[in-house]
Amino acid sequence: MQWYTHTFNQLTTKTLYDILKLRIDVFVVEQTCYYPDLDGIDCNDDTLHIYAFENDEIIAYLRCLAPGVVYEGESAIGRVVIAEQARGRSLGHELIQQGIKACEAAWPDNNIHMAAQEHLQKYYHQHDFKTIGEMFLEDDIPHISMVREAKTKS
Repeated sequence: MQWYTHTFNQLTTKTLYDILKLRIDVFVVEQTCYYPDLDGIDCNDDTLHIYAFENDEIIAYLRCLAPGVVYEGESAIGRVVIAEQARGRSLGHELIQQGIKACEAAWPDNNIHMAAQEHLQKYYHQHDFKTIGEMFLEDDIPHISMVREAKTKS
């Protein structure tokens, strides 16, 4: 398994296709969540796409967003997804660590924000994300805002 971190312009057409297919397979088909996945943020110059290949397939993916793209003064992690065939191997923990590492390297003075599915709160607590605010519905799925404080803040 190999991890990659690329901007939109560094992605090959095939890799972009595979990323979008994985997101649609899981979020739209498996979770029956009909939402506009192509939101224009993927092609932002500062967006980082983090993914892992295994046997020529993308099995894990997330995107890191620069401060101000979604949350003022905070970077963000979103579209966290593990392919069905790769689940149960703690790959999600590796993926989140890759995302945290990328956000901290690119935007070290900024907190990392995420809108997590509510049932995954405890999972993200293991990675030092703290719950802020109340549950809200995003595309009819209960979510919760979570923040991981920047290590460089005093």
